[in-house]
Formats: sequence, C-alpha cells, structure tokens
Amino acid sequence: MVTENDIRQFSTQCEEIFKQIRRDVIGQKPVVEGTVIAMIAGGNVLLEGVPGVGKTRLVRSLGRVFDLPFSRIQFTPDLMPADVTGTNIIVKDENGNSRFSFQKGPVFANIVLADEINRATPKTQSALLEAMQEHTVTVMGESRKLPEPFFVLATQNPIEQDGTYPLPEAQMDRFMFKLLVPNPALSELMDIVTMTQKTMAEVADKACTGEQLLRMRETANKIPVAEDVLRYAMVLTSATHPDSECASSAAKKYVRVGASPRAGQALISAAKVMALIKGRLNVAYADIDELAYPVLRHRIKLNFEAIAERVSADDIIKMILTEIEKIKK
Repeated sequence: MVTENDIRQFSTQCEEIFKQIRRDVIGQKPVVEGTVIAMIAGGNVLLEGVPGVGKTRLVRSLGRVFDLPFSRIQFTPDLMPADVTGTNIIVKDENGNSRFSFQKGPVFANIVLADEINRATPKTQSALLEAMQEHTVTVMGESRKLPEPFFVLATQNPIEQDGTYPLPEAQMDRFMFKLLVPNPALSELMDIVTMTQKTMAEVADKACTGEQLLRMRETANKIPVAEDVLRYAMVLTSATHPDSECASSAAKKYVRVGASPRAGQALISAAKVMALIKGRLNVAYADIDELAYPVLRHRIKLNFEAIAERVSADDIIKMILTEIEKIKK
C-alpha cells in the first residue's frame, strides 16, 4: 500500500532529479520529463531530432544524475553485432592451453546510449532486440543477464536525412516512448551558448542511485488504476487498429497497422509514474491523454492516404483522443 509519505519521498526525489538535469540541459522540459518517467517505469526511450539539439548531452547527464555505469555506442554503417553484444575470444590459461573467454560488449552497462541508432544496418540494430526486452544477451548459445536497472536510450536523426536506415517495427515496439526533440527557442539558444562557453562538460551531481530508482519503480507499480481508466487506455490502444472492434474513423482512414499490446502496458506503467510525480495516488484520464503521443506515435504505421495528405501520427492520435472522449465518465 502506498502512503502519503511514499508520495512525498517520490516527489522530492523527482524534484532533485529534474533540478540536476536542468544544470546541464536548457529547456526541453517535455523531453526531460518523458525520459525520466520512462526510466522510472523501466522502459527504453527513442529521442528523435536533428543533430546538435542536445540529445546525447541529455543521456550523458542522466548517467551522472542516476550514478549508473554508462556506455556509449556510436552506430555507423560498418558496426557489427559483436561490437555491441561482445564476443568470445581465444585466451591462454596458466598451463598454456587455449580456451574461449567472453569479452563483454558495451551493452553490459546500466545505461546504454545508442547514438544515431538509425545509421547502422538492420542486422546491427537487431543486436539490441533481446537486450531491450529480456535484459539478456545470448552469444553462441549462452545467455548472460544484463545489470539492473537497464535502459537503452537511443538517438536518431530524422529518417529523411541521407545515410539512415529505418528501425525495424519489432525494435520500434520495444521503445516505451518516442520523444521528439525540437530546436531551442531564441532565449534557450542564448542560454545554451552562454553555458557552453564556460564548460562543455556535464556538471550535474548524483541525485538518485540504482537501488533508489528500483524502489521508486516498485512504489509506482503499487498505484491503483480504476477500471474505467484502464478500460479507457485499452480502448485508446485498440482504436489505433483499423480492423478492431474499437476502430476509430481516423484509424480506418489513415492507419495500416495499429499499436501492439506493449502500448497498453506502457500507457499504464508510465501513467502510474506520472500520477506520483504530480502528487496523486491514482491514475487520471489526463495522464493517459498526455502520454498517448510518446507511447503511440512510433507504433502506428500510416497508410498511403495519410502520407499523401501529410497527416502525421500525432495528428491521428489527436483525432482518436477526440473521438473516444465520450467514453470518459
């Protein structure tokens, strides 16, 4: 049972986390909040934006704030799966006999920054699939557990830029959130330049340990969800499918494939964390509405009509939310 004291501790911890991140990252409040919510809920995050808007800096800062081992993988077209997961190498023992020894790859860290993930080939991208979902790595038939807590925070440039490979649908589905990182406003740009003239290094201090993060997750999992709110979240997920019993008119017109059951799981898990951050002991309809965009935008596959009419996934989500508004009590 979650008590008022638990909520106060949770809120205080989150305030300190956001305070320290703001020392390194100017603006980008929705992106910062979304990333922290996903990490507390135990999900992976995909950050999309043009180069230079602070995606990598945010992830490096999170490594400092959560005081967790951090590794960075720069994805390039010639990167191989073994460069991510690790590989067996031949070593000599004390008797001079040869044996295989597993050399761990950079994925064996608590926070893995997959930088410009869409610049690697699909074969290499898929090396992260097992790690992102099962938190294990299998090499030559042997599975190895990854350290907990474990997160993949990936960055990507927009697909229309040269030299990029669209992520496979199976991998996109394993990201809890897809967050769009916009260009900074003029005032933010001035603050960024002023700050980086002093130092380019991150200055955030530790605000939360891995053990505290896992306890925060346990607290969030205990938050109750009313049956009506749960049903609303599941109707929202189902309404993205053009052939489901809850299909929305927007999905029938613009969607080829809707969101998977993982989207429903992500909505509820993240909504519990958001409720606690806002000082509430229960999940509200507003939490589901706010989280619909980062949870669903990368899980909806548009059809040709949507592309031809330049209708985005966010536009479709907005239409669906308007359409199902009537089922709220």
